[in-house]
Amino acid sequence: MAFDDTTRAGDEVVEQDGVRVVIDDFSAPYIRGSEIDYVDSLMGAGFTVHNPNAVRSCSCGHSFDAGEDAGTASSCGCGH
Repeated sequence: MAFDDTTRAGDEVVEQDGVRVVIDDFSAPYIRGSEIDYVDSLMGAGFTVHNPNAVRSCSCGHSFDAGEDAGTASSCGCGH
């Protein structure tokens, strides 16, 4: 996820409550149905993403697996 003000052909644009999210055509199938929220808590502030397609994710938050053979969610042990 990054801030960008460029929209390319094939991108999906979702706008809600004045917030515009641009999703590239490669990523769209992997994040379809995801919920993005901004959380400000004692542990810090930032965006969180709940992706119902992720059956296994990296504990550092940099990758996830949406494959049918991945089993259940678990950390990747990448050390981050």
